Amino acid sequence: QVQLVESGGGLVQAGGSLRLSCAASGRTFSRYSMGWFRQAPGKERQFVAAISGSASSTTYADSVNGRFTISRDNAKNTVYLQMNNLKDEDTAVYFCSASGRWWTTPRTKYEYEQWGQGTQVTVSS
Repeated sequence: QVQLVESGGGLVQAGGSLRLSCAASGRTFSRYSMGWFRQAPGKERQFVAAISGSASSTTYADSVNGRFTISRDNAKNTVYLQMNNLKDEDTAVYFCSASGRWWTTPRTKYEYEQWGQGTQVTVSS
């Protein structure tokens, strides 16, 4: 198992940028694919982006493709989400997640075993 701690959330104006980080405990970080999800008030948790254990594969939700970039540094046990050109509809709590299917890029929350506590991102217009 890994424990996940997100950071980097905050308040930003529409059109601005933020970079989220997720630090993982443990020595086998590369054996996990990592994902970012978000949840707005009153809505279900939705997929944002995922990256395979070796970082060879990534996938994005249509709503963020071209604006967000997921990356990872396995030497630092950290996954990042660079968010550019932020919009009002990006406002949500963002969660980092880990899946033991390290060779894949899972897109559903059911494929992830570990979750962080979340970090709030608020975009103001």
